[in-house]
Amino acid sequence: MIDQDADISVAQAETVHDFACSELFDRTFREGMELVEETAAYLDGDGRRDSKLLSRSAALAYAGESMRLTTRLMQVASWLLVQRAVREGDMEAREACLPRYRLGAQAVCQAEPGAHVEDLPADLRDLLDRSERLYDRVLYLDRKMFVDGPVEEAAHPVLSQFGRLQAAFGG
Repeated sequence: MIDQDADISVAQAETVHDFACSELFDRTFREGMELVEETAAYLDGDGRRDSKLLSRSAALAYAGESMRLTTRLMQVASWLLVQRAVREGDMEAREACLPRYRLGAQAVCQAEPGAHVEDLPADLRDLLDRSERLYDRVLYLDRKMFVDGPVEEAAHPVLSQFGRLQAAFGG
């Protein structure tokens, strides 16, 4: 049952449904889930070993940044799983528009890294960077779907040029 039904437009629900069925969603979902798996493997494996080799201050930075990393990825994964539920018919698009399904934890996920980040293992810094870029892209999509207006997939450059040629030459 949707509590805030009046605040959700039909167009907004259609935008959510269209996005969930798009190639852009497929790529983003695949990238997000692969990054979640890669991060879990690192933190449970090499990351444990790497963290034991750090100075006390760097180990503290490692703990803080790894928590930020997991929070960021949990937010992205949750958002993507809601979109997949819409795609698979397990959730109504109108329900997916509710505020509780929006991308959250922006204060934590987008906060500046703490001190000693440069002392962190290269693998963790790479995961932090990639997760931040993914979070920013999903935040962009979230805002376009729920605040700014519909998301449009970029046109293929060759097809776009072909379309212009056809228009110019009456083809």
